[in-house]
Amino acid sequence: MHAYDELLVETLPERLRTGKMTRHRFWYPYAAAVLLMLASGTAGWHLHERVAGTRIQATQIARVAAIAHVVYSPEVRHPVEVGADQEEQLVSWLSKRLGASLKIPSLAPQSFALVGGRLLPGERGPAAQFMYQDAKGQRLTLYVRVSNDVHAPTAFRFALENGVGVFYWLDGRLGYALSGETDRGELLRVADAVYQQLNP
Repeated sequence: MHAYDELLVETLPERLRTGKMTRHRFWYPYAAAVLLMLASGTAGWHLHERVAGTRIQATQIARVAAIAHVVYSPEVRHPVEVGADQEEQLVSWLSKRLGASLKIPSLAPQSFALVGGRLLPGERGPAAQFMYQDAKGQRLTLYVRVSNDVHAPTAFRFALENGVGVFYWLDGRLGYALSGETDRGELLRVADAVYQQLNP
């Protein structure tokens, strides 16, 4: 065989392999685009599920808080477990039981005095309820629940549960709900004061 022919035989398979690689590389951008679309779709679905889950949890907080308000706010002799005269002990006790550092907002500027608080069973563990009362005997309750999931802060939402108005929101691991049988505007004013004190 001629030297030129031998060189041609040796180099021909390499050229064919190079041609195959070139054809494969032609599909790389399309394959990458498909994978990117799949990843984006999956991420979008998980985000949707997370947002939907956050909304469901917030709605549950409003409902449970309203029920607790209806059960305990009419009580005359035993509206709370620990009275306002033991506020420091109340905060310490409930913080320990919930596993989170709790604060009791002062609503004196809004004409509501602290009555006290109590431990409540929640759908995912213990919860706390703080009760306030104005000079007319009208009561508001602040429900606090802890979740193992960390959520981005949410804006105030309003719910009306069997005549009880509830402003509720999520803030990290804590969920809050202020309940009362009062005007929505008045309840929002107090809820805003609560939020400002919890997030100075």
